[in-house]
Amino acid sequence: MIRGLVRWIDERAGSAPLVRRSLRYLFPDHWSFLLGEVALYCFVVLVATGIYLTFFFEPSTAQTVYHGSYLPLRGARMSEAYRSALDISFRIKAGLLIRQTHHWAADVFLVAIVLHLLRVFFTGAYRKPRDLTWILGVTMLALALLEGYLGYSLVDDLLSGMGLAIGYGVALSVPLFGANIASLIWHGPFPGSSDFWSRMYITHVLLLPVLIGTLLAAHLALVASRHHTQFRGPRRTERTLVGVPAFPGQAVRSLGLAFSVTAVLFLLGGLVQINPIWLWGPYHLASGTNGAQPDWYLGWLIGGLRLMPAWDLVVGKYTLVPNPFWGGVLLPLLVFAFLYLWPWLERRATGEYGWFNLLERPRDRPWRTAIGCAIVSGVLVVFVAGSADRVDVLFGVSYAAQIWVYRVLFFVLPLAVLLATKRICDELAAGERVERDRRGAEAEARRSAVAVSARGDGD
Repeated sequence: MIRGLVRWIDERAGSAPLVRRSLRYLFPDHWSFLLGEVALYCFVVLVATGIYLTFFFEPSTAQTVYHGSYLPLRGARMSEAYRSALDISFRIKAGLLIRQTHHWAADVFLVAIVLHLLRVFFTGAYRKPRDLTWILGVTMLALALLEGYLGYSLVDDLLSGMGLAIGYGVALSVPLFGANIASLIWHGPFPGSSDFWSRMYITHVLLLPVLIGTLLAAHLALVASRHHTQFRGPRRTERTLVGVPAFPGQAVRSLGLAFSVTAVLFLLGGLVQINPIWLWGPYHLASGTNGAQPDWYLGWLIGGLRLMPAWDLVVGKYTLVPNPFWGGVLLPLLVFAFLYLWPWLERRATGEYGWFNLLERPRDRPWRTAIGCAIVSGVLVVFVAGSADRVDVLFGVSYAAQIWVYRVLFFVLPLAVLLATKRICDELAAGERVERDRRGAEAEARRSAVAVSARGDGD
């Protein structure tokens, strides 16, 4: 019956060659290539849990009095959005599990994207003909950051309210057009109108997921059309691919990874508390010091705002560039500009314009590795600076002293990392050359000994 059904479909669709080719597609047999699949399955969990949450969430700033299950907030005035989020956490069946799983999936999704991006960068997998694939991946990272920001901002608790206030200030700081941009997004002065909340909700649950999903599909299509890259090894060349076939090898492995990722995310959602919105309370400007911190992926943006001194570009009586612009707009723009332009910058510097299918070890490209490590160290300094207030509260280390240390490290550490990484890569390469020369000399000595022995036997 199955054979007949398959034959009937193939006679009308002509799909057998495509299916046969797809099943024979080879995947590299290396664990680092699974990071992209982890991100994919996190996105699937995000969409599934997000659909469930939309049935119960109210994206409205209309004020109400809370009479729900959480006793400490009974009688408090809050928005419908915050009330519905509390009801999801305490009244809806499996609501807290799904909400926390959704939140954990967003965090792991971004972790997987960042790690995948680092693997691609340090191994040179972005080189031609995969530069367009790299661009799509960087764009997905930017959209995922925005999606996460909008996601935790929808709840209208104190954390999201402070995050939106910071975002409004950063939007205002854009030179010349900042006021117009902020007014267009928020539909008026902060905190904006109900129209802004509806726009943010539609953007989070529909526009950005569809856009990310479309880019993800295009990303996978490009990967399939150009095939995966692979590390150097026996029988592996720029034209010969060695790996695991899609079926049954990779299919079973990928299916197991999908179930594992889903299981881990639901375990985290059920056992590890994240973003306890009932502790933050509803957003009131006077309560902005309760210690709530944004998710990890926004730490470097908060750190950028904190690191910048009180510098405003003022001409006459006009402030052309307000202070939040430097850390909130210019820093992320520079980081993403570097990511977008790097394939072409490296190609121009090295003069390598060919096609590449073999990956390189980081030590094989000292300057690429050194520059990448320097950029990562600079971003990490900014990231750690975002926690300066909590370090002050928890450990009593002066906030001002921390900020000055981080300002110095922001310039000193990347340079030190650049030089140290370049030296390490050079030394590793020199050590390998010495080892190859030693092995070559030993092999030559053995061949000479065999030749002398053969002449002796002949005599």
